[in-house]
Amino acid sequence: MALWGGRFTQAADQQFKYFNDSLRFDYRLALQDIDGSIGWAKAIHSVGVIDEAELDRLIAALKQLRAEVAPNLAIVLQEDAEDIHSWVELQLIKKVGDLGKKLHTGRSRNDQVAVDMKLWCKAQVISLQESVRALQEKLVETAEANQHAIMPGYTHLQRAQPITFAHWCMAYYEMLERDYSRLTDAYKRMNTCPLGSGALAGTAYAIDRDLLAQHLGFETATRNSLDSVSDRDHVLELLSAASISMMHLSRFAEDLIIFNSGESHFVELSDRVTSGSSLMPQKKNPDACELVRGKTGRVFGALTGLLTTLKGLPLAYNKDMQEDKEGIFDALETWQACVNISSLVLDDIKVDSERTKEAAQQGYANATELADYLVAKGIPFREAHHIVGEAVVYAISQRKALEALSLDEFKQFHTGIGEDVYPILSLDSCLAKRCAKGGVNLERIAEAIAAAKANLQNMARI
Repeated sequence: MALWGGRFTQAADQQFKYFNDSLRFDYRLALQDIDGSIGWAKAIHSVGVIDEAELDRLIAALKQLRAEVAPNLAIVLQEDAEDIHSWVELQLIKKVGDLGKKLHTGRSRNDQVAVDMKLWCKAQVISLQESVRALQEKLVETAEANQHAIMPGYTHLQRAQPITFAHWCMAYYEMLERDYSRLTDAYKRMNTCPLGSGALAGTAYAIDRDLLAQHLGFETATRNSLDSVSDRDHVLELLSAASISMMHLSRFAEDLIIFNSGESHFVELSDRVTSGSSLMPQKKNPDACELVRGKTGRVFGALTGLLTTLKGLPLAYNKDMQEDKEGIFDALETWQACVNISSLVLDDIKVDSERTKEAAQQGYANATELADYLVAKGIPFREAHHIVGEAVVYAISQRKALEALSLDEFKQFHTGIGEDVYPILSLDSCLAKRCAKGGVNLERIAEAIAAAKANLQNMARI
């Protein structure tokens, strides 16, 4: 039974019905729709639409329905209804008869779906933040275990300067910290209740919308009914946060794919997150990381899709807006799965510190230190840069590392170079000199790890 058939003399074509109906995906909003209905029952009771006994019957039936649905939302799909709002109302009518038909008084499916989506999005933020926090904890744990694992840092995928594996881990910790904060900020903006906005012009009943908002766990009611039913900024913000975070996870995955390759062999990924080849028995493929990288595109697509859908819509509600749901449902499920699998990837990761150190000693990663050494001798940096460039060209031709050049070889580039250059060119010296906040100095890294652990311990919860 449809909830809007009085105006129509013909039944909907079955092909159109399938095209139009949304229960097959918006069933995920069942608990939110029931919670919103409980709140609305209290609201219409407050203005005399239903009496105390009717309120008690409605709330008891809705709570019973919630208990039936909560263990398995998919049971909703066993029946045929246009959408989750229709399904809840029809189930309520089965339980309390005609009283169930009173519940929709003064309410539209427009403000109903708006409040359902906000309630669902708020719950997802809390769950997603827990997953992000768990990955941050795993990164800090991995960093703490590999503080002395020196490795090359890269720019343009060329060896640039030495860093540590711990410093690499903490870079991704910082990215996730921003992801966490974006969720917090998005939550603040979505924490307003649209219920009571009606179809677009507001409800005809003088309910206290701020009190209704508080009953439903919102900070306050929305201020404009026209905006309330057509606003999907909260969905866009979550998709944006998901897209940015997936970009971070994809870079994380790409780094590990490179580090795990036979050419680098910096890390070995656990058997639990890798797979073999159907043809080549020697293969151990980083499939978990590749899937994280691959799934990033579908999350980006959900954001682009909804932006495109909304950009041309006149106020207020249009059926196009039904297209917000499948994208956000899939994108947030994908994001959370990728965050969780990234934590698993770090679980048993093994860092080959001998191999990473060997790689750091190659590629002339200490060339900047030689330039700084010359600057300390009074040579302008641009001139020092040119001198070191010539020295590197020479070292490459001799197939030697910079630190392997003899003093006589060094002096052909500048006579001011002395025996004191060799300690400067060591990896330990390269790290130690980067002692400003945020640098790779081992003490700074230890401080960063300690600060991160304290932050995770004291992180504010929504």
